[in-house]
Amino acid sequence: MKVVIIDDEPLARSMVKEYLAAYPDMQLAQECSDGFEGVKAIQQHQPGLIFLDIQMPKINGFEMLELIENPPSVIFTTAFEEFAIKAFETHAVDYLLKPFSKERFDKALQRFLQQKKGTPEQTQALLETVSSSPAQASRIVLKDGGKIKIIPVPNIQYLEAADDYVKIYTQEGAFLKKKTMQHFEDILQQHFVRIHRSYIVNTQLITRIDPYEKDGHLVLLSTGARLPVSKAGYGKLKEVLGI
Repeated sequence: MKVVIIDDEPLARSMVKEYLAAYPDMQLAQECSDGFEGVKAIQQHQPGLIFLDIQMPKINGFEMLELIENPPSVIFTTAFEEFAIKAFETHAVDYLLKPFSKERFDKALQRFLQQKKGTPEQTQALLETVSSSPAQASRIVLKDGGKIKIIPVPNIQYLEAADDYVKIYTQEGAFLKKKTMQHFEDILQQHFVRIHRSYIVNTQLITRIDPYEKDGHLVLLSTGARLPVSKAGYGKLKEVLGI
């Protein structure tokens, strides 16, 4: 089985590498020092298992996993973070709390080999839980062609439903993220309102609300965009804007 280690701490990587040497069936394909390298390594080697740190520069471990189409099985390596630990235990995903001993490493690996802890299905369920947390809601990380794009939430103008994706409009252009509108409605609380089943808008950019057809309305944004507002969306908008 191919294995990839993704951790920004050289000491932590060397420790996993050293402990892994006791398992001849495990082949270390690559060591990575950040999530950008990790994405490329997973695409290149298609490992069966990765050891993944959470707190890393550029993008964190959870954000990195969201960029992988079919993420492999994962054993997380992390310093204490209460929310993450609870999320791991809820979804039966194994983790190693730094600093960890060889005995704890062996236990995690045996659990993975015997019980398939940290399987791709468990990882996907974990990501759904984690992505809705306030800690993950300050920015959106996505793939734009071959590049990784980080969008701070205040830079979002509005979002539009696009089949299985959501189109995120910013000053730099529009970008696609494979999530649901409901997901973004849940995480984008402050300054964002779902005005229509297909649109979520940054209320700070609204300059005007005009009547449109029967019970409908249109919002005009400072960017020049004009977006439809449903009857239910108008009710939400009035409540948020206090009108």
